[in-house]
Amino acid sequence: MEQLLQQAVNGISLGSIYALIALGYTMVYGIINLINFAHGEVLMVGAYIGLYLTSVLGLPFLPALLLAMILSGVLGMVIEKVAYKPLRNGTRISALITAIAVSLFMQYGMMYFVGPESRTYKDLLPSKQIDVFSTGALIDIKSFYIIFITLIMMLLLMYLTKFTKMGKSMRALSQDRDAAELMGINVNQTISYTFFIGSALAGAAGVLIGVYYSTINPLMGATPGLKAFVSAVIGGIGIIPGAVFGGFFLGIVETAVSALGGSLYKDAVAFFILIVFLLVKPSGLLGKNTQEKV
Repeated sequence: MEQLLQQAVNGISLGSIYALIALGYTMVYGIINLINFAHGEVLMVGAYIGLYLTSVLGLPFLPALLLAMILSGVLGMVIEKVAYKPLRNGTRISALITAIAVSLFMQYGMMYFVGPESRTYKDLLPSKQIDVFSTGALIDIKSFYIIFITLIMMLLLMYLTKFTKMGKSMRALSQDRDAAELMGINVNQTISYTFFIGSALAGAAGVLIGVYYSTINPLMGATPGLKAFVSAVIGGIGIIPGAVFGGFFLGIVETAVSALGGSLYKDAVAFFILIVFLLVKPSGLLGKNTQEKV
């Protein structure tokens, strides 16, 4: 029982990180139908920003997290303006190839500036083992902090999209861009804000990965980025609660596979799940199948 509870909390903690990244994927896809494969590299930059703010400037965790989110959001807006906006009316394959090119450029650009070696995060969150419900399951309190931060950000994002003017503009744009523009919605501004929010969430995930694993490197964004894409597909890409559910689901599955001795195969299991969902229910668990004329 204690092992089961311990692995469940570890899985939800890992899934929280996937969920934060998946929220960025799902927001961008919901607005402009683009799979932003450079999203993982924004995460990586956010992790390095957090490292600089905490190690060099000596900022505590929360201010460093907020600043890393803001700067990562600005980076996302710049990427959208420079790389994606000129291709907005182009073919999907050109946007996809551009996203992959931006991803590689950011990976090797960061490697050039900071070097390929791993960097170490200092302890920013309390690291104390607690006995959950007196069951004997010892869980690092750091995991609960990560889960709590993810849930708060998800609730704030849901509030923003449902009850604010910008959120209503995002939802209108996701349904019909031309009609939204005719109704006076500033399409360019809305898309820029969407990239800002999605990239800010990726920056937060980068800092949390640094705190969770203690080390970062210039290639760290690729695997979590792909896992977050899997999470978004599982939950239903374009659906905010679906991205969070998919992240939790994938985190628990990966932790269970590792606990059963298959840690070498956890990545293969994740992508096998992606294939199954694309074949059986491509709209995801919380999505609805729609017909599209071609």
